[in-house]
Amino acid sequence: MTRFTKGHGTENDFVLVPDLEGSLELTPAQVQRIADRHAGLGADGVIRVVRTAHATDDAVRAQAPEAEWFMDYRNADGSLAEMCGNGTRVFAAYLRREGLAFGSSFSIATRAGVKTVRVVEQGYAVDLGPWRLADEEGARRDGFDIMVRPRHGKPVPALSLDLGNPHAVVMLPEGITLENLDLSEAPQLHPERADGANVEFVRAVGPGHIEMRVHERGVGETRSCGTGAAAAALATRFWSGVEDLGPWIVDVPGGRLTVTPLPGQRVELAGPAALVADGDFPL
Repeated sequence: MTRFTKGHGTENDFVLVPDLEGSLELTPAQVQRIADRHAGLGADGVIRVVRTAHATDDAVRAQAPEAEWFMDYRNADGSLAEMCGNGTRVFAAYLRREGLAFGSSFSIATRAGVKTVRVVEQGYAVDLGPWRLADEEGARRDGFDIMVRPRHGKPVPALSLDLGNPHAVVMLPEGITLENLDLSEAPQLHPERADGANVEFVRAVGPGHIEMRVHERGVGETRSCGTGAAAAALATRFWSGVEDLGPWIVDVPGGRLTVTPLPGQRVELAGPAALVADGDFPL
């Protein structure tokens, strides 16, 4: 039996497994069992809570002087992921509740580097760190650099961004609505990406305000994706031609997030986090 806590950020849900001293090695099969929505606890991802000094990855262990705790994030299919924007807020809420982190600002370790978390009115704001256009030359020349084909749809142009994990953002053309998209299968990418990508479909609501749906690699469609919301806002900002530092509102099926570009090609994500259940689960 292992202890767990269930939480969510704008209904992007996670199971946190405390392993403070690094004695538990979660297998992909165990992650799949935990995340199963019929035979397990149900989650978009599983987060092992472990001291950074006990991480098996040298690059993560090197973050220990800056961040005591490592967010060891796994997708629902058991695959490792670099990090998760919504998951960082849930992870932060857990650390504070358990007395493992204090103060209004602290850092956590991820496979995408150290992330700084602030307590804010909405819940938590996370500096997601640096981001970049995957093909800046192609993006600035053409406005896009990859084609995306949703199930039962036609290929549409998209913009690739790297926020520590890969994204492809589509601004839906006239005549195609978010509600009518079929995201029951992963959209096809052309050219294909070896590690896949999270795919965000976006519709503009107004100035600095968009709504989106997302298909996450290794998971499927989720109610929200934090780094996806940031990628969607940054892509829309890029297409607008006005690359200022004002905040963006991003509405997702599970709620509302705020994305704020920061100086130095960084971006911050703010939104709620809720811990909803605790218990024991047989691995």
